[in-house]
Amino acid sequence: MNQRIRYLAMYVIIVGVLGTLWTRLPTSFVPEEDQGIFLSIIQLPAGSTQEQTLNVMDKVEKHFLENESDSVQSVFTVSGFSFAGQGQNMGMAFVRLKDWDERTNPAMSVNAIIGRAWGAFSQVKEANIYTFNLPAIMGLGNATGFDAYLTDNANLGHDKLIQARNQLLGMASQNPNLTGVRPNGMEDTPQFRINIDYEKAMAMGLSVSDINSTLSTALGSSYVNDFIDNGRVKKVYVQADAEYRMNPEDLRLWHVKNNLGEMVPFDAFATTDWTYGSPRLERYNGVPAVNIQGSAAAGKSTGDAMQAITNIVAQLPQGIGLQWTGASYQEVQTGSQAPLLYALSILIVFLSLAALYESWSVPFSVILIVPLGVFGAIAAATMKSLSNDIYFQVGLLTTIGLSAKNAILIVEFAKALYDDGKDLISATVEACRMRLRPIMMTSFAFILGVLPLALSTGAGAASRNAIGWGVVGGMFAATVLAIFFVPVFFVIVMKLFRTQPHKIPEDA
Repeated sequence: MNQRIRYLAMYVIIVGVLGTLWTRLPTSFVPEEDQGIFLSIIQLPAGSTQEQTLNVMDKVEKHFLENESDSVQSVFTVSGFSFAGQGQNMGMAFVRLKDWDERTNPAMSVNAIIGRAWGAFSQVKEANIYTFNLPAIMGLGNATGFDAYLTDNANLGHDKLIQARNQLLGMASQNPNLTGVRPNGMEDTPQFRINIDYEKAMAMGLSVSDINSTLSTALGSSYVNDFIDNGRVKKVYVQADAEYRMNPEDLRLWHVKNNLGEMVPFDAFATTDWTYGSPRLERYNGVPAVNIQGSAAAGKSTGDAMQAITNIVAQLPQGIGLQWTGASYQEVQTGSQAPLLYALSILIVFLSLAALYESWSVPFSVILIVPLGVFGAIAAATMKSLSNDIYFQVGLLTTIGLSAKNAILIVEFAKALYDDGKDLISATVEACRMRLRPIMMTSFAFILGVLPLALSTGAGAASRNAIGWGVVGGMFAATVLAIFFVPVFFVIVMKLFRTQPHKIPEDA
């Protein structure tokens, strides 16, 4: 109490350190969870056969079942389809891990396994294999990290958009904040175009529907009937045999029946040529776009990764834009709402205290303790390498209320003693002595109550850790520092605003 100026200087230093830690605290939407399952996407060059894809998928399955046998329980593979597209060159593998009780070693966590998989699959030259964790919130994308669309806002064309995408991928590979940046889609492929001269075809007595039907049946098959075999109903599909649809020259072997019952060869009314194009054209908000996904580098957050991508896109040609989607979009939205939420919380606390004390000045002695609680929460998050996500923000809001609670216990009694006519310093010291035990009991009871959240492991542990450590750190700082700073704040506020004792008349 006799060194108020020194304590105010210490308070200013703590607030300055708080500001520094706050700006350096990485941001994210939700923490990555070890859900006991993760995903690998396999993509071979365009034109690869299903047999080549299956060969690569066997290597993926072998790696997880043999090299990671202590952690992996099973692998389920899908050929011909993935979240990036479908085709003979596409595939994916769902990897199921053993129970969390059997994976107590940090080297057996999902992120450690994924990290080793990236290293192992980088040696596979015949395919691109991307391994990533599933999002903590289902429905917001199909992978952790960031999710964005590179958009062609100026209608530059597909080729320019792909060039911009390749430029982004090249710059992202050299950025220390990014890893695993990849296009979530299929590459442009050679396309075989059949040009039909419809006037010549009709002159030969052919209908357009017969020509299209023959093409679709020969190349893509057509369902015609069912039959019963050993008590089971099986479907009948008609399709050209593989050896008659392998080469462009095979088209001359196909014939279409005209209205006279004659068989007209395809090369009599059609020509062929090769072109190049995308097997899947995408749009986002009505604009041509390509999907880009990736993750933050080790020690970085999704907020750092998203900022890095934003900076890279700013260097791309004019007309190329960036749109966030999935969890990344939600992260941007929640990030802009958090400051307003904190301000609203403090305002509600202030107004409640103003009504309680019937004073606009006394509540400041309570509100000034809030940064000390926030300092503890931020310091704990920094030491535990946590990020500023929505779970941590919940813990931070809790810390604001609990910090004010500790200050209220002292200020309320100090003001009551002061209103009864006691000297300001004596009333403050007496209030601290009277309320020390309740402050310590309630605060440490709460700290011990949330300690299981901070120390939890297993499924959903990351979100519980974010709340737990934020509240533990904030409550510890608010308790240890409040008993020294609240009396200083109360005396300074009362003297600064020259607040007089407010005695209640006996007949009231």
